[in-house]
Amino acid sequence: MSGHSPDASRNSNTISIELNRTNTTSSCNPSIASQRRRQQRAAQHRQESWFRHSMPPAVNRDFESLEHLTQRESTNGLDEQLAASLSGKLPVLSHTSIHLNSANSNLGFIDSDTPNTPVTPQSDSIAGTLSSCQPIGGADNSGRHKARNRKDSKASILSNAARGLRMTTSFLRSKRKEYEDDDEPVPFGSDVEEGEKRVIALNGPQPINYCNNRISTAKYSVVSFLPSFLFEQFRRYSNCFFLLIALLQQIPDVSPTGRYTTLVPLIFILSVSAIKEIIEDIKRHRADNEINHRLIERLENGTWTTVRWSELSVGDIIKVTIDTFFPADLVLLSSSEPQAMCFIETANLDGETNLKIRQGVPSTAKLLETKDLMQLQGRIECELPNRQLYEFNGVLKEFGKPSVALGNDQVLQRGAMLRNTAWIFGLVIYTGHETKLMKNSTSAPLKRSTVDKLTNTQILMLFMILISLCITSGLCNLFWTQRHSATDWYLGIGDFKSMNLGYNLLTFFILYNNLIPISLQVTLELVRFLQAIFINYDIEMYHEESNMPASARTSNLNEELGLIKYVFSDKTGTLTRNVMVFKKCSIARHIYKPERTLEESELVQNILRRHETSSDIEEFLVLLSVCHTVIPEKKDDGTIVYHAASPDERALVDGARQFGYIFDTRTPEYVEINALGERKRFQVLNVLEFTSTRKRMSVIVRTPEGNIKLFMKGADSVIYERLSSRNQAYRDATLQHLEEFASEGLRTLCLAVADIDPEVYEEWNQTYHKAATSLQQRERKLDDAANLIEINLRLLGATAIEDRLQDGVPETIQALLEAGIYIWVLTGDKQETAINIGYSCKLITHSMDIIILNEESLDATRDVILRHAGEFKSSTAKDANVALVIDGKTLKYALTCDLRGEFQELCIICRVVICCRVSPMQKAEVVEMVTQSTKAVTLAIGDGANDVAMIQKASVGIGISGQEGLQAACASDYSIAQFRFLRRLLLVHGAWNYARISKLILYSFYKNVCLYVIELWFAVYSGWSGQILFERWTIGLYNVLFTAMPPFAIGLFEKFCTAETMLKYPLLYKPSQNAKLFNVKVFWIWIFNALLHSVFLFWLPMAAFKDEAIWSDGKTSDYLLLGNMVYTYVIVTVCLKAGLITSSWTWLTHAAIWGSIVLWFTFVLVYSHFWPTLKFASNFAGMDIQLLSTPIFWLGLFLVPITSLLIDVICKLVHNTVFKTLTDAVRESEIQSHDPSQVMEESRSSWLRIFSRGRRCCSAIYSYSRL
Repeated sequence: MSGHSPDASRNSNTISIELNRTNTTSSCNPSIASQRRRQQRAAQHRQESWFRHSMPPAVNRDFESLEHLTQRESTNGLDEQLAASLSGKLPVLSHTSIHLNSANSNLGFIDSDTPNTPVTPQSDSIAGTLSSCQPIGGADNSGRHKARNRKDSKASILSNAARGLRMTTSFLRSKRKEYEDDDEPVPFGSDVEEGEKRVIALNGPQPINYCNNRISTAKYSVVSFLPSFLFEQFRRYSNCFFLLIALLQQIPDVSPTGRYTTLVPLIFILSVSAIKEIIEDIKRHRADNEINHRLIERLENGTWTTVRWSELSVGDIIKVTIDTFFPADLVLLSSSEPQAMCFIETANLDGETNLKIRQGVPSTAKLLETKDLMQLQGRIECELPNRQLYEFNGVLKEFGKPSVALGNDQVLQRGAMLRNTAWIFGLVIYTGHETKLMKNSTSAPLKRSTVDKLTNTQILMLFMILISLCITSGLCNLFWTQRHSATDWYLGIGDFKSMNLGYNLLTFFILYNNLIPISLQVTLELVRFLQAIFINYDIEMYHEESNMPASARTSNLNEELGLIKYVFSDKTGTLTRNVMVFKKCSIARHIYKPERTLEESELVQNILRRHETSSDIEEFLVLLSVCHTVIPEKKDDGTIVYHAASPDERALVDGARQFGYIFDTRTPEYVEINALGERKRFQVLNVLEFTSTRKRMSVIVRTPEGNIKLFMKGADSVIYERLSSRNQAYRDATLQHLEEFASEGLRTLCLAVADIDPEVYEEWNQTYHKAATSLQQRERKLDDAANLIEINLRLLGATAIEDRLQDGVPETIQALLEAGIYIWVLTGDKQETAINIGYSCKLITHSMDIIILNEESLDATRDVILRHAGEFKSSTAKDANVALVIDGKTLKYALTCDLRGEFQELCIICRVVICCRVSPMQKAEVVEMVTQSTKAVTLAIGDGANDVAMIQKASVGIGISGQEGLQAACASDYSIAQFRFLRRLLLVHGAWNYARISKLILYSFYKNVCLYVIELWFAVYSGWSGQILFERWTIGLYNVLFTAMPPFAIGLFEKFCTAETMLKYPLLYKPSQNAKLFNVKVFWIWIFNALLHSVFLFWLPMAAFKDEAIWSDGKTSDYLLLGNMVYTYVIVTVCLKAGLITSSWTWLTHAAIWGSIVLWFTFVLVYSHFWPTLKFASNFAGMDIQLLSTPIFWLGLFLVPITSLLIDVICKLVHNTVFKTLTDAVRESEIQSHDPSQVMEESRSSWLRIFSRGRRCCSAIYSYSRL
């Protein structure tokens, strides 16, 4: 410890170095020693008094009780008693028990939920130390206790506070010593081998070779494309399956369909995907080359040289000019602005367009010339490359100079742009893929839709059926061959291959493989891609004010939008505009509002008239205009525009301006304000920034009068626990005003101030500096250091800011609730504010009962959850007309393992859930709990970085491009500009896309089963020989060409109601939400339907061929003519089936359905004449003449499709007449141009009767239980 003798360092921290020096000098010069003792006692008394008054009330009570205990046994002062106690001079104190945890909880030293445990005389604490002291006679006067060297900061603070009972300079020095121990100096380069931190030499060679600055966002290179692409494609089971079929077809005499009928379609599908990947990757390569070839000036051997970005390396000093992007992550050395300030725009990083200020450290701010830069010697030690955009820990160690802390304020990140600054000099610290921008360019978690998962399951089931058919057909072939090999010797079926079961299994495996549609995957990809374009170009979801359209960042979840059951929403910026307006403030028991002019303002008049509260009002307004990080920009017309990191800060500074306290100047060293015409300058000593953990922000300033003050603003829960026990005249009145503001839906903050003794500040500042220059656990140490100074607060008042609802929010929430979607609000705001917003947006109605959970312990939380859950269990209704409101602390207990199940049951019963004061991780935990437990499709929507976790945990994540930047939008699956667009995204696009994808998948399986099961029926007729009925190339082109267009038409243009009707009647969302269009039952009904059609499509033409003479002249043909007749009927039938299930006909739908039929006939006419011009398709020569000349074909073309579809038509008629759904009724009304409101009213009434009956039952039980 600096300034301590070896003996003193072994003593407790409560014995100051000044006292030791006094003892050593007193023997030399009594008069000097006496004078020094008086000075030291006075200084120590000031520090002790400040620390005593700075403690929260709980701590003061503990101190006073301990002081009382010691004074009972001795007449010495407190300091002397403490010193004596540590030297063993106090008698034994028995039966001593002091509670410490509550006090230290208020300080933030230990977790607030730690139970208060009494400190017994046997414990190693205050009372334990005092009670274990020996009497004077038996004590060792020179005995000393060795201080434990604890690395845990909280334990160290607790130990020192317990032993010292006051904040002396020696305590602060001990903290600095602790931080020094954590960061012992390391030989140059040795830490690189350990991999703990990065060392960068200044103007010298680097100890190791770092990553170059060339970046590549492309997926492939010329060499890696083929293996990487094939690996990516064959990760899909369907492609592996068809590759296996293609390989089996190469075995001689095994494939009945030829060697290339599967391979060619597979290559075609892979080629389409490859072309798509190549086009996208070429765009990436071009963008990468454009970036890598940008030019920048680099300092080389005393001269500035223009080089490419890709040539930069770590340790280079570069010059960046105005409106230029930073080529790498830099440490700012100096700039054209005073004190090395510069302004940057980080829109590419976080989407925020507000300018941010960066400032170099004073030691490098003077490096304005080339020669000065060349003389910079030393090294920078910093953390290893990471993804944290808003954190940086580094230390500048120049030779012969003290170390200087480097933080995020000195870092210029790649992707940001220099604004309003002519030039800067920067040192490259991270390059290429190690920059924070590239570290954050990872892909979002892979999400798969519910429909995809179900489809894969059914494909596995079909595969099992395929295997069963293969085994059955192989065995039948074996039995048939054994029975007929002797009598039907002319067939040549007595050879080894005909009698071998293995060969037969392979034959039938190849024959039946097309039961699984080969083109389904590529069809789905293309359809989803086009559906995403429809979302992107929907003009109804375009926000003109922000020029922001809707954006589908992924297309894999389009149909998932139609299955949403739970919506988890942030409040600020999502339901509200996040455009803050200063509305009210509470100062000295009075509430003030901004007026049109200063003369009309009661607050200003109270200042001018020197009202008794004028000093508090002035200090309040000074705090508003000084405690912030806002950057003022003066326009040519004299107006001032404030650039702030958050709308709250801008609103507070603007609120002070409305009262005549105008903030207009900021430099790195001071801020200036115009206080009702008087210029005031405040020197900014320290800024303790706001974080979501701290929930407060503080600045330490030196006032124009020379006093040091700490200004703090933050949440009421944080401010109140740091208030001094003295001079708190406005505490209760302000708390009452806070509740009043919150009940009006206003956002509140508390403001407080503390006076700091200069000597205490100097000692604390050194401690804070050591924490700031620490590379190990810097954030924790800075938090601990801030806790030491952010005490002894005097409450000034509170502010109230209005954050208005976005347009259309109440209507959107009402529509979503009608659609059967449960809405949860997860917010960090106060409970009263959240409840009031719930009423404003119609999430909570006045007829609802409200359950509020605000508990302080796990046991209390368990009791209240079990009690409320038990009240609803006797009800048979699934949900009740009850809103559940829970705060963050109670939620922490509710999400524990033993309570999670009961809490989840209670939440699911309630109609509305609002979670207040929750952290980002708690938001994610709630979303994950509901998603996993209910197996429902969930949606999370938010606008800020604190919403990213829950957006990624939900089944579908929606980001709002709002005032807080694009962090949420960048991490989301879909982004919209306003919450009201969620209504159209779900009720229209979601329902449509679900219906489209469902029909597409069902139809794709239907048409494949319909055709390829006919090979099974033909096997019965052909002696299970594996002979194919159709020409081999027509088999391969069935999915790729002849029936490819109807699925596209269904997937892109199908809709059962218009968008206006879907928006007007949200109940139409329920069929998709309940997955009625695609489930296991529906899937196998379609498969059975396809089997039934295949029976008609084969056996009816087979019956027509019974007499074999199909021409009038008695001529006959072979099996291939039968096959082409059946093939024609299949194509006509499946195309008509597509028309039968189509609800919305467009000219493209007509073109797809009728065009597919015409395409087949055209193919027959052309393909029949390939031979002998082309040495190809000899067995198809003249097929057009044979097929089109027989009357049997034309009669069958009319009768067979009609007969096959007759059952479908009858079922559809019965369904639409007897079992008509709400959707069918509304669609009929639209077709007949009738208003569907009457149909909807009847349906809604019946639905509401059922719902309200169960709801009344739940509400009655709950109300009775409350009695």
